[in-house]
Amino acid sequence: MATTTIDAALLKKMFLTGAKNLEANKEWINELNVFPVPDGDTGTNMTLTIMAAAKEVGAIENPTMENLAKAISSGSLRGARGNSGVILSQLFRGFTKVIREYESLDTIVLSTAFQRATETAYKAVMKPKEGTILTVAKGISERAAELAMETDDLDVFMKGIIEHGDYVLSQTPEMLPVLKQAGVVDSGGQGLMQVIKGLYDGFWGKEADLSSIENSESVKTNITIQKSEETDITFGYCTEFIIMAEKEFTMTDEQDFKGYLSSIGDCVVVVSDDDIVKVHVHTNHPGQAIERALTYGALTSMKIDNMREEHEEKLIKDAEKISKNNGTAINNEQTAEATKEEDQTQEPRKPVGFIAVSVGEGLDEIFKGVGVDYLIQGGQTMNPSTEDMLEAINQVNADTVFILPNNSNIILAANQATYLAEDKQILVIPSKTVPQGITAMINYVADRTPEENLASMTEEMKRVHTGQITYAVRNTTIDDKEIHENDIMGLGDHSILSVGQDIETVALETVDAMMSDDAELISIYYGSDMTDEQAEAFAAKVEAKYPDFDIELHSGGQPIYYYILSVE
Repeated sequence: MATTTIDAALLKKMFLTGAKNLEANKEWINELNVFPVPDGDTGTNMTLTIMAAAKEVGAIENPTMENLAKAISSGSLRGARGNSGVILSQLFRGFTKVIREYESLDTIVLSTAFQRATETAYKAVMKPKEGTILTVAKGISERAAELAMETDDLDVFMKGIIEHGDYVLSQTPEMLPVLKQAGVVDSGGQGLMQVIKGLYDGFWGKEADLSSIENSESVKTNITIQKSEETDITFGYCTEFIIMAEKEFTMTDEQDFKGYLSSIGDCVVVVSDDDIVKVHVHTNHPGQAIERALTYGALTSMKIDNMREEHEEKLIKDAEKISKNNGTAINNEQTAEATKEEDQTQEPRKPVGFIAVSVGEGLDEIFKGVGVDYLIQGGQTMNPSTEDMLEAINQVNADTVFILPNNSNIILAANQATYLAEDKQILVIPSKTVPQGITAMINYVADRTPEENLASMTEEMKRVHTGQITYAVRNTTIDDKEIHENDIMGLGDHSILSVGQDIETVALETVDAMMSDDAELISIYYGSDMTDEQAEAFAAKVEAKYPDFDIELHSGGQPIYYYILSVE
């Protein structure tokens, strides 16, 4: 007899089995990355993303569609790492928006959920590219719509979407020439198929070892904190509320409302999710913010705090502490630590703070030197999650927080954090490399508005050409270059610039390939595998070849990459 519905208990089991199947195949998926670099991480990022959701799902004792949907969506959104992980979390987000309304799922509901998942994921990507996980998801949703009209048998339905998903995946090299040249299918698409196949295994009762899910701990990156400076409070009332929108709150509505709030205050956050709109603003006229909000719908969860009054109370308390202790140091270590934490959380915000993703002690010091307040240790070998971004944001004592991801695979996670942060204006500088991030920071101007700085910093970093010197982990052919395992490669912004056997030779060729007519500065950041003597010898050769350029040599301390180079 055909099975025609999936209840919450079965869906829980299916999701956990899907997560385990992805985890079991993560290394294989990592190896599908186009560039043969030693940090292929698509499988790892997708696994960490789904495992964050699986841990929440596994903790549910009495599953319902509503609590499963919340656990899957919230867990994956916060745990999302890398572009592939963020897209997977958006697929789950769209899928769960549909299923939470039902007690059981049939082919019609699943078809609708797959369609919503695809739409949500496409919207999350600024410039969607075909031949990726998005294409596979779209193929699955299109086939699901066809099958839902043909059958109510879930076995037939799921077999059909798996068969078609595999076919679409096999066609990704025809859509992206770089995949075809490397002889691989899209790694993110393969990861999605492993999740779907795991769901099917769970549907038919396949048992999975869930111990790693039950015992898993959230993978966190280290956050280095520097104390923020106190500043005057320009706008005195922290105003928060939720709009229960009476009609669709469109993107135009959101931009118009943000523009109005920015005209009467700062630290504006407007996050919409269907008919719920969360609002935060610092203003001297909370009534005006409320009046405008009422034009969109009814308000709830209203909260207005007088920040100037809170600041004055803190100053009085601080003065009392000094008087009580007669100006002497507090000797009790525990009390001192508690006082330090209290000061960090209660001191008034400064206008702007900066978060940067960095890896390597030398790079950390450089970012601190150009004004970065908070460092998230991450990068190529370990992409920080959206949750890592949120934890850093929560500790930033500033109205506006700039995030510099410094890696193309971290930008989406940073963007996702901007929608989840509740009480600050978050602006992401889309820096794809460390040199871009450094240049962006150098070009910050305090007298400009946050929006003006976002535009100018983003524009200035476009002048930076970056090269990274590392080694190949497998044989392949890319950009018409034959590459063998352990070859040295010079990776440019968009392609492989040089391949050879010698680090210094490849690095020099990479610098040559990065040159432009208006270039005048060459920066060299040497990694943990290079000695000071080796780096100085290399810099001397660069200077001899380009005597009219300014040459800067820095100890970056980064792993995996012998040199990070920039020309601007």
